[in-house]
Amino acid sequence: MHRRDRRHDSPARRRTALALSAALLAAAPLLTACGGEAHPGAAAVVGGERIDVSTLQAQVKAARDAQSASPQSAQLIAATGDLGRQKLNGLIFDRILGKVAADQGVTASRAELQQTRQAFVRENGGEEGLEAVLLQQQGVAPAQVDDVVRRNVLMTKIIEKQGITETPEGQQKLQDLFTAASKSLDIDVNPRYGAWDDTRVQLDTDADTAPWLLKVSKDPAAAGPEQLPG
Repeated sequence: MHRRDRRHDSPARRRTALALSAALLAAAPLLTACGGEAHPGAAAVVGGERIDVSTLQAQVKAARDAQSASPQSAQLIAATGDLGRQKLNGLIFDRILGKVAADQGVTASRAELQQTRQAFVRENGGEEGLEAVLLQQQGVAPAQVDDVVRRNVLMTKIIEKQGITETPEGQQKLQDLFTAASKSLDIDVNPRYGAWDDTRVQLDTDADTAPWLLKVSKDPAAAGPEQLPG
């Protein structure tokens, strides 16, 4: 069977996967520390596995520390004021993504991760450029860049295996795939952080936003590396 050389994936193909996952981490208010304790010490339980509050706080702290070290710290922090919600969304979503990938027999090899990261580095003018873009746009600390790369590789391979296209039908197919996985994991979020919406595949928010899987530009180039998810 012929194996396609993934090193020649086009930027547009990579950007499609990025656009599909980026909106998940975007619009939601900052988490508050009030409410009941359904799971003491846990921010959420996904598929029976805890996401500890300490894990969430560590991710937020790493990003805030990196932002604070920048000359544009005030602007960076203001631009990612919803960082706590974004990070919890991301932690939950990565477990859903892992479930979908396992069900589809999709994995991310070390070579694929390296190739994809190198492509992002080239497209952003070097490692420092990539780190700066991710920190600015999505509050991603340098140590968290590999998580973004892995998410992109798995999303791209799932999209390819399912033959997903940037059409309403294709995006609905992907929406259904992730909704089913989300429901199967019986996601339970500590009430003080909100509630998980399986259909939208994100934490509930009062904002009137479209489901993240449907937020795809008709022009893949419009979802370039500057919109990498966190």
